[in-house]
Amino acid sequence: MTIRRLSLTDFRSYESALIAPGAGFVVLTGENGAGKTNILEAVSLFAPGRGLRRAKLSEMARTGGPGGFSVAAVLDAPGGEVDLGTGTLPEAPDRRRVRINGAPASAAALTEWLSILWLTPAMDRLFTDAPSGRRAFLDRLVLALEPGHAHHASRYEAAMRARNRLLADEAALDVEWCAALEAQMAEHGSALAAGRSRTIDALNAQLDAQPDGPFAKAALALEGWQPVADYGAALAAGRDRDRAAGRSLTGPHRSDLAVRHLGKGQPADRCSTGEQKALLLGIVLAHADLVAVRAGRRPLILLDEVAAHLDPVRRAALFERLAIGGGQVWMTGTEPALFAAVPEPAAHFQVSEGRVEPA
Repeated sequence: MTIRRLSLTDFRSYESALIAPGAGFVVLTGENGAGKTNILEAVSLFAPGRGLRRAKLSEMARTGGPGGFSVAAVLDAPGGEVDLGTGTLPEAPDRRRVRINGAPASAAALTEWLSILWLTPAMDRLFTDAPSGRRAFLDRLVLALEPGHAHHASRYEAAMRARNRLLADEAALDVEWCAALEAQMAEHGSALAAGRSRTIDALNAQLDAQPDGPFAKAALALEGWQPVADYGAALAAGRDRDRAAGRSLTGPHRSDLAVRHLGKGQPADRCSTGEQKALLLGIVLAHADLVAVRAGRRPLILLDEVAAHLDPVRRAALFERLAIGGGQVWMTGTEPALFAAVPEPAAHFQVSEGRVEPA
């Protein structure tokens, strides 16, 4: 699947923009603040969730615009063109609308057509920041392989929030309602944890099978909370403790993704910044290969300012590796010279404030 045409209306810094890339590389260059990342964010909205910035929908509407926005794409698919659209209306700036071939659809339905992976400069701190960021990263990897993962994640979070509110209520505890919420947490939380474990096992096998190269190999594991035989019973037993803490202290929301540098045999958070970047790239590239095998289609890859952090040798190696894998790869950078080694086919665009033009 590739995006043949992308249009933005009142999105971020764009009143209106139209991009017509081809298969292969899509290179966006321009000064800092020109709006390059805004374009990648628009593409990322064709996956369930909040996009690569994890911003509120109301923040994506253009300042000074009518209050809503739209992002539309035409996909080249094996069976013909597919029209995708998403955005908000001025009267409901925080309610996302999705259309597929003109018909209303859920955000989860987008996974039937596209898988999207991304790396941004903010993710350079992934291995040293809070576990929540690593869980979100892992869940995106799972989602590309198992579209139903989004359903389990949202249902689990909703049940957990409701249980937390119930436990925080000073009135007498509604035991039956609490047990019903715990049953939902057990059902969807167990599925959530199982999906993460399956993806980690498959990704470790994919990484292990890859030849040595310029990007460090990683080994992944789940740390912290581990699945138990009867998660519902564990939640019931911990009600008093959770009530005192004001939150649920057991469950997949307490797990953490642990990554090790195989070559050095040390945790990723103890590696240099360059090594951490190489580990992340290695994981994303291996996962793209895994998705291509499992789903029968190459995921779209969005790489924001990735070239500036690599020396020329690793930069050329990255472009070659991406070209061998195939699929559509969107990249941003400040200097066209950073992408001199990008092989064909490639579409180059110059981005300035509110404008995108072929370079």
